[in-house]
Formats: sequence, structure tokens, C-alpha cells
Amino acid sequence: MVIRQQTFPALLSPGKIGPIALANRVVLPAMDMNLCEDGEIHQSDIDHFAARAEGGTGMIITGCCAVAYPAGCTSRKEPGLSEDRFIPGLKALADAVHEAGSKLCVQMVHHGKVARIDTLDGRPQLVPSVPKPPGDMSAMIDCTPEELGKMAAIQEGKRATHREATREDLAWLVRMFAEAAGRVKAAGGDAVEIHCAHNYVLGGFLSRYSNQRTDEYGGSLENRARLSCEVIRAVKEEVGDSLAVIVRLAGQEYGESEGLTPDEAARAAALFEQAGADAVHVTGTALNAFANFTDGPLPDKIGFYTANAAVVKRAVSIPVITVGRMLPEVGERMIAEGHTDFVAMGRQLLADPGLVDKLKAGLRERVRPCINCYVCVQENFWDATPLCAVNPALGDETLLPFPRTAAPKHVVVVGAGPGGMETARVAAERGHRVTLLDKTDRLGGTLWFSTLTTPDNERLLKWLTQEVRRAGVDVRLKTEATAATIKALAPDAVVVATGAVRGRPGVPGGDLPHVHTGDSLRGLMTGTGDVSDQPLFLRVAGRLGGLAGITKSPARIRGLSRRFLRFLPMSKYVVVIGGSLVGLELAEFLAERGSRVTLIEEGGQLGVPMAMPRRWTAVKHAGALGVKIHRNATVERITPGTVEFTVGGRSRIAPARMVVVASGVSAAAPLADELARAGVEVHLVGDADEVNYIEGAMHSAWKVATAI
Repeated sequence: MVIRQQTFPALLSPGKIGPIALANRVVLPAMDMNLCEDGEIHQSDIDHFAARAEGGTGMIITGCCAVAYPAGCTSRKEPGLSEDRFIPGLKALADAVHEAGSKLCVQMVHHGKVARIDTLDGRPQLVPSVPKPPGDMSAMIDCTPEELGKMAAIQEGKRATHREATREDLAWLVRMFAEAAGRVKAAGGDAVEIHCAHNYVLGGFLSRYSNQRTDEYGGSLENRARLSCEVIRAVKEEVGDSLAVIVRLAGQEYGESEGLTPDEAARAAALFEQAGADAVHVTGTALNAFANFTDGPLPDKIGFYTANAAVVKRAVSIPVITVGRMLPEVGERMIAEGHTDFVAMGRQLLADPGLVDKLKAGLRERVRPCINCYVCVQENFWDATPLCAVNPALGDETLLPFPRTAAPKHVVVVGAGPGGMETARVAAERGHRVTLLDKTDRLGGTLWFSTLTTPDNERLLKWLTQEVRRAGVDVRLKTEATAATIKALAPDAVVVATGAVRGRPGVPGGDLPHVHTGDSLRGLMTGTGDVSDQPLFLRVAGRLGGLAGITKSPARIRGLSRRFLRFLPMSKYVVVIGGSLVGLELAEFLAERGSRVTLIEEGGQLGVPMAMPRRWTAVKHAGALGVKIHRNATVERITPGTVEFTVGGRSRIAPARMVVVASGVSAAAPLADELARAGVEVHLVGDADEVNYIEGAMHSAWKVATAI
């Protein structure tokens, strides 16, 4: 018998919040799924939360639930708490979570100045003070017309008005929170979370930036915290010790002056404890979401709120929950060192509902990783149900478990990028015999190359690699797939996942040796491509890296290329043609390593199809690194040392010892066409069918692999 070593003893230890005991220290924080109808919880929402509970999560916190539904709502699809008609849905959810062995916390919210439904229904938004106009809105230039149209559509052409809360309004608000908590108690919930952050009404009162009042609810921190404390006391009076009362608090506000500081957050937490709070959940708030979304509420840096949570922890004796890209290793360390008591993992639990059970079993490597792509949260900008790039079952848990096939087939998958690997994995899980072919010497395809510029993708590459091996897929690298070689394998079905086609620019000089597509650059970086026509320093750099085995490791390439610009095939002056996802990330990568980069984009937006929050941050970061960005630009000619282009009718010249073409990407699969003509059952997956990067690769893989 093999006894697995317990890897996360602190994270998986039992804990207590107020009157409730939790089996472990992992919490699902509020992640709005927009699956409700008219404020009532339906089965798809229950399935979503139950899946995370069944995966071992210690406590489930719902998405935003409106204490005064529909008043104070940001969506009609969020659960309501203002009427008894909402209790049956809440009870069904509580029963499902309890049956799965977890606890249910209901997050209670009034959205204040972001209550979109108030605007649609003709009500002024309830605020502490008339909001200040937003500051930097330059990120909006990189929203596509389609995205702007979807955001405008849900506003229905209406503009928000505001109402500075009167004392009567505040008394009503306190009553709404208390009555909402009473309904959670009646439904059999275990805890409530009072939301005092993210620019919602209670967070607005707490913020120096948002609260300009001169009465007893404005000015000093004690005054600004007064309303939240009144709500806490009223809720405690309503529910007694039957529910745990948690308060969600921003450890810091980002993006504008006079935002809440960590010291103020700690003092507020102490006031909340005195008012009766059983725990404090430390998050972060972007005062301008369009400029600072990846600071708060969904940070892009791992463990971003850990320092602020530790400050709050020192100020209170009640438990602290910490959120913000809390990977298991980060949470384990924080709990073990006494800096937090519980760890909230939102996007990671969207990517893999079974996280906790896998940690318990000692199978950390089998946890499907979140790649921090922001695809999930982007959907909330237009009131849609979140998607997950790596977990197509998000929002439709009925897709799992995969149905076993009654008629096993031999499935040949051509191309070992993310689409091909995931197709092979899922098909093998269903019981098919799978052979995976790739012409290169490594798994990953364009995913491997993307790990250089996007380290989070390396987690997905490692997961797919080991899951393909674990599933028993017959992997054959350095194998060229042709119609003849495939037919010799006698497949019952073939899946072509060979990726997109990347062309050179059709301008004078587009075929010069220092002009690279993604494919040729990958060959240089890995030491596997034809470099005979390259400049000497590029040939030497690429070959040295390849011969030393360094280019097998994305992490080593990233590290060495930071210290030695010429150790790998890069140049001091680089022009990147095409500012979409690949081009923008590559421009960042090169600029971080000392290259002087010019980015030329034919269209008006950069970073498409990155999810908007990630895109906004990437554009800002590229600018800060000195990347010279030209939108609406047309390349006219490439010479051995320059790129000539026009912007607005004016001619420009950029120095270029290396040119990387990141445009002209299109779907094409001539092999699939040839196989189909020969009568072979053939399917397309990923960019070979439609260019949609990792999200498209993973989702199309599930669709094809479950249909065979």
C-alpha cells in the first residue's frame, strides 16, 4: 500500500469561522455566473456551486446577491434576497452544498454607483456622494466596436443619475441587509458575507475617495465605517449565532489618490470586529476598473493581496480570508506563517472544481491550472455567463463526466498543440485508443512558444503533457503526418489540429532573412529550425541554446534572455508587425529584455483577442517599457535595417535588425481536405478550423472528442 505524503497540511486542516466549522481552509469566493432568472436561483447555478463543493472546497460563497432586488442590482441575473419568493432557490442551493459536504455563505450586496438596473428602471443610484468623473479612460481605445456595442446594449442608451443617501435611505439600507440575512437563515445557509468593497455602496462610504460627506457618515475613518458597522450589528441581531457573519473589505484601493490604504483597512477591520463580524475577507478595489482592473478586484500577480491581508490580520483576533491569485502553495505558506486563516481561490476553482480533493490525494500536478487569461470575467462586462478557456464545463456542469464510448476507435490526432493534446486526452478518457503525432521534437506547438511571453501558459503545458501521458496516449514526436502515413496507421477517425497558417507580409522586403513569422522565430528560439540564411549572431545564439538543451525549458529561456540579450536570437532594434494577442505579448517580452521595439498595427485596437482586462494591462505595460506603438498603420517596405510604414498618410521609418510578423494568421488544414477526399473520417480542432487561440483550442477539442 502506498501512503501519499500530505503536501498541504495547513491549507487542508479544519477551521472555524464564528459558529461554523469548515473541513479545510479553501474557500470559493464570489464569482458572478449570471445564471439566475428574475432573481431566483435555478438548477444551473446550483450545479455550478455543487460541483465545487463536491470537489472538496471547504466553503462556497455565492456570487453577488441583491439585498433590495431589483433595486441596487447590477444584473437581473443575480440572486435576490429581498422577498420570500427567493427562499426556495436558496434552500435548494444550501441543500446541494450541504449534501456535497461543504458550507454555504451568501454574499449580500447593494451595488451603489454600479447598480446598472437602477439606471435601466429609472431610479437614481444610491451613493454616499456624487461620484467623481473617471480619470484615465484611455484603455477604451483598445475595445473593439463589437465589445463597445455589447457594453452599450446592456445600458439601453440610458445614463446613470445619482442620489446622495439620506438618513432615511441609510436606515432602509440597514434594514434590507438585516432582512436579507434573515432569509439566508430561513433557507438553511451557514454564513453571510457583507460586501464593503469594489465600489459598492458600503465600500463607497468607507472610501476617502468616494465619500465626500460632512455629516457623521463622512470624514474620519470611524465615520466612514459607521454605515458598515450599523449593517453588521443589525445582521448579528437578526441571525444571532446561527450564521457566521463575514465582511468583505478592500485591503487597498488602486488607481486614484485618496483611496483606502492598508492601514485604514486594518483599522476598519478592527471596527468591524467590534461590531460583531466573525471574519474579514481581504480583497482589493480598482477605483477605475478600466485603468486598474488587474490590480483589483482580480489581480494578475500571484498572491497580490497577501501583504495587505497580513496587515489586517495583525489588527484583529477574528479569522482573515485572503483572496487574489492564491495558488495552493501561496495559501499554505500564508496560513503556516500566521498571516491568514483561510484562502479564497476563485478563478482556480472555476478552472478545476476538484482542486481540494486532488490536493488531499497528493495529486497537485493533476490540478487543471487557471492561466490568468481573464476570459471568465470579461463576460460580465456585457452580462453574459462566464467562460473558462481551459474548462469548457464552466456554466454547464452536465458536460462532465465524459461519457464512455460503447464502440472504441483508433483515433489519430495530428498536431500536439493545446487543441491536439486536449483532444487526445479527452478521447482517451472516453475509452478510445489514441495516437498523437507531431513533426517537432516536443509537445505544445504554439502553446510551448507562448510560454516564453506568457509564463502562466507553462502551467497548462505541463498539465496537458502529464495528462496525455497518464491517459495512455501513444505520443509520436518527430513524425511527419501525410495522408499516406496516416492511412498506414489504419485509423477509424483522424483529428487535424495543426494550428493556423502564418504568412509573410506581401510588401517589398517581406522575404528578407531577418523577417520572421512565428514559426521561423520558434525554430530559432528552440534551435530546431533552418537558420542557414540567418545573420551569424542569430545562427550562433540559436544553435548554442539548442545544443546546450536550454531551449527545452521555457523558464530557462525567459531567465537567460533577461540577462543576456544576445544569448538567444533577439536584436537591439525590433519591429513587430501586428499588434494582436501574439504581437503585443511578444513586444512586451522583447522590450523587457532590452530590445527597442516598434509595434505596428494595421487596425485601431491592440491585444485582440485577449480578454479586455488583460489587454488593457498589457498595452499599458508595453507603453511603460518604451514600446513605440502605432495604430492604424500600414507597412510599405522592409529593408535590411528599417521598416517603412505610413500612419494617417504620413511616412514613418523604424530601425529594425529583426522584424517579426505577428499578423496574417489564418485557419487552413490542407491535410484534412486530402484525408476527406480519400474517404477518411476527419475532424478539425483549434486554429486549424478557426483562429481562437487557447480558448478555441480547448473548447473545440471537447466538442470533437466527445462526438467521436
